[in-house]
Amino acid sequence: MPAAPGGPRLLLRRLREAMAEPVSAQARLDRIVVLIAANVVAEVCSVYVLRDDNTLELFATEGLNREAVHLTRMRADEGLVGLIAKTAEPLALSDAQQHPAFSYRPETGEESFHAFLGVPLLRAGNTLGVLTVQNKTYRVYSEEEIEALQTTAMVLSEMIASGELQALAPDAGTAARRAVSVRGTVLAEGIGLGHVVLHEPRIVVKRLIAENSERETARLETAIENVRSAIDDLVERGDKLGTAESREVLETVRMFAHDKGWLRRMREAVGSGLTAEAAVERVQSDNRARMMRQSDPYLRDRLHDLDDLTNRLLRELVGQEAVGLAGSIPENAILVARSMGPAALLDYEPARLRGLVLEEGGPTSHVAIVARALGIPAVSEVENASALCDSADAIIVDAVAGEVHVRPGPEIEAAYAEMVRLRARRQEQYRALRDVPAVTRDGVRIGLNLNAGLLVDLTHLNETGAEGVGLFRTELQFMVAQRMPSAAEQQALYRAVLTASGDRPVTIRTLDIGGDKILPYMPKLEEENPALGWRAIRIGLDRPALLRVQLRALLKASDGHPLKIMFPMVATVDEFVRARAIVEREKAHLRRHGYALPADCKLGAMIEVPSLLFQIDEIAREADFLSVGSNDLMQFLFAVDRENRRVAHRFDPLSVAAIRAFRLIAERAEAAGCPVTVCGEIGGRPLDAMALIGMGFRNFSMSPAAIGPVKAMVLSLDAGAVTELIDSEMARGHDGDSLRPALAAFAKAHGVPI
Repeated sequence: MPAAPGGPRLLLRRLREAMAEPVSAQARLDRIVVLIAANVVAEVCSVYVLRDDNTLELFATEGLNREAVHLTRMRADEGLVGLIAKTAEPLALSDAQQHPAFSYRPETGEESFHAFLGVPLLRAGNTLGVLTVQNKTYRVYSEEEIEALQTTAMVLSEMIASGELQALAPDAGTAARRAVSVRGTVLAEGIGLGHVVLHEPRIVVKRLIAENSERETARLETAIENVRSAIDDLVERGDKLGTAESREVLETVRMFAHDKGWLRRMREAVGSGLTAEAAVERVQSDNRARMMRQSDPYLRDRLHDLDDLTNRLLRELVGQEAVGLAGSIPENAILVARSMGPAALLDYEPARLRGLVLEEGGPTSHVAIVARALGIPAVSEVENASALCDSADAIIVDAVAGEVHVRPGPEIEAAYAEMVRLRARRQEQYRALRDVPAVTRDGVRIGLNLNAGLLVDLTHLNETGAEGVGLFRTELQFMVAQRMPSAAEQQALYRAVLTASGDRPVTIRTLDIGGDKILPYMPKLEEENPALGWRAIRIGLDRPALLRVQLRALLKASDGHPLKIMFPMVATVDEFVRARAIVEREKAHLRRHGYALPADCKLGAMIEVPSLLFQIDEIAREADFLSVGSNDLMQFLFAVDRENRRVAHRFDPLSVAAIRAFRLIAERAEAAGCPVTVCGEIGGRPLDAMALIGMGFRNFSMSPAAIGPVKAMVLSLDAGAVTELIDSEMARGHDGDSLRPALAAFAKAHGVPI
């Protein structure tokens, strides 16, 4: 049987009129199913909505028993309707009763129908319900009818997502508003309760139904050409997409932008009567639905590329710049984003942020470092995070367990509110320890210092009672700037840092860029293994002007005060000697021109390249102090990319191999009388710090939030006893096993809080 004259455009025109009628949501939905049935020449049209208990509920019908509306429910995997909800694919059958999944509810009166057509109600790739039509005769639905039903489904999806249908069945929420709990990786510990702020908000398509399809087609073609041109320009410049994408990703996005199938589907959607932006969103929602259900990780990863391309196209169509809401975020904001750089995070007002949720970014990424510095609970590697949330949704970030709860129920919200109160009381206990010296029970003095990279970090010196700054990362100033900071700007920052620290010592690390630390205004060097490539002190020695400008700014900023300068990524003693010679030349230059030199200038080396383990005696004699960069040291020691989730957790810094490396550093530095500090992440974890004390380390530098828990551990610890434990465990031989279980058991037995 052919479709009614007019096709999808006529149906959309009538739907637009129905949507504008001043009637109740149920009356509007009842009118819509009548219009759809008439357009497709079907005897039945029904709308099923996926509820938050994972059941499909009949919300409206034309042709079935209307008494069954809001009473008929089925499991989300039950029958043909459940099959469509599960696969997110249309299903057209000339005789539905012969399909293996066929089943029916007697109360609906649908047992006499044969032909069946159903399409999913999709939004951002998520299934919200199912729209079906049925006929008693055996018939084949045309491609035009399937297209019309899919187009209509988009309009219904927006009704569901807007909450308009919630009043029809208030006893349970629809799938669009369903509570969701997902897991990720902790970037910065803490718990945050608040409401979603999308860093790059989903473009809200307000105009769904076109008034002039020819004009919409022209708008679509213009937007496609503009986006293609912009991507071509980026590729030609060798630029990067967002904050962390490579040229290869840009090439992939360009390939998608020229994909004929993608373009054809959008043109067809416009031809069916949708606006250009509604067509783009509908095609991407269909793509998301298919790709989210793929088991192939490569295909799932391509979803991000399509999302980015779609967002670019939507922004072009609605005239919206690719910016977030940094200037207007509400109180208790929790940022949700695919990825984010440190500069973007700093655009937001820290006092209003309660948490951060990212799809991409590891614990040692720079946005993680900034989040920890600002005290913002952060969880990353949360799959599909930006599509799971809408702006202003209630959300909880549990950056202790690595969980994110979107639209949580009242019980979960109450439990976390109590957890936050308990953590606040614990923080009060830590604050009470602020002025208590960090001395173990057997009288061993432990130095606790801050890791910092921003001027705002130094406010934590007084709050935590830290003895000083054990690591000030100068690269953050370069990474958040739009251009290379001048010598005067660098000098002003370093002077402000030294002034803010007062009498407390500050160890300033020279520029550590390269690898994963890319400056936005410098061309990216393509390397097979960037972490092992041209970075840190290697750049400084090969481009001495860059290092000299920074060293001169540091020396001038000290203005007669003590100064400690540390060089990163030192792989050989010769590299340190060459860097020290540059410092001496700069000091001589300043002396000739009458500048005040530091009262005391000490130079140190970071131990993060394993080659220094075999030159430890030599570097301990040459350097004034050493600092263990445990993040990179572990990465290189175990050949494990710390940003690669497949392998990042395959080693333990308390394994036998790691402990032997750490003990070697502590013992040889002590023998040479060279002070050594641990400034990597493990020093800020109480159990790991306890083990390091047992190995002989006496100075640590960590994030502000870690000082309280580590000090509480120190005050309860007998350092000699943990040293004896490590000695005995290592003597027994563990064949590479971790000492973590034995150390945890020791802490529990001796009442050491970890």
